[in-house]
Amino acid sequence: MKKIIIVEDDKALNNGICMALKSSELSFVSCETMKEAKEKLGQNVCDLMILDVNLPDGNGMDLLKEVKKKSRMPVILLTANDMETDIVVGLESGADDYVTKPFSLAVLRARVNARLRTKSEQTETQMRLDNFSFDFSNMKFYKGSLEIELSKTEQKLLKLLVNHPQITMERSRLIDRIWTDGADYVDENALSVTVKRLRDKLEDNPAKPQYIKTVYGIGYVWAGVTK
Repeated sequence: MKKIIIVEDDKALNNGICMALKSSELSFVSCETMKEAKEKLGQNVCDLMILDVNLPDGNGMDLLKEVKKKSRMPVILLTANDMETDIVVGLESGADDYVTKPFSLAVLRARVNARLRTKSEQTETQMRLDNFSFDFSNMKFYKGSLEIELSKTEQKLLKLLVNHPQITMERSRLIDRIWTDGADYVDENALSVTVKRLRDKLEDNPAKPQYIKTVYGIGYVWAGVTK
């Protein structure tokens, strides 16, 4: 299931967007201020952001730039500012799309679906980070010149973490995404064991990890920067 965060201070419009996009494949996080959005982003891994530019506690452009420094998450801007220069500034600041108010909810839905499709198609399969090289398509993983053998479960965990750098992944979400065989129950200890094995293979000092860090009470985060 994809998760969309909506940052819009107009409650009626916020609710309207949720209703227009409602589907069995989407869930929503609604926010009305920049402060609330930052808090929610720290607690959730989202697949797309719909962002109002004019917020009661700041300029959405500032939040856009902050998000783009840490994440590849697509951002669609909503604004009443329809001047060409406003659109150019928004796109050059990192926005993936720009929708001016008033707008058609059907058009917004089409644009959201298009961005989610593009994101899925562009999921990173080859990455380089410091001394690491990860090729998920060919299942080749290197630390320097040393090839590392990873189990399918370890590969799934690594891919989830490095595709969301600097974002805390909740334990429950990792379990749901890694163990997708329809099992009714997965022992949470299985995730801890997989994290330990992955750290043993990647970290110089697994007891003091530099890359796969624990966020106590929540989950794990890839602390490096992929490229």
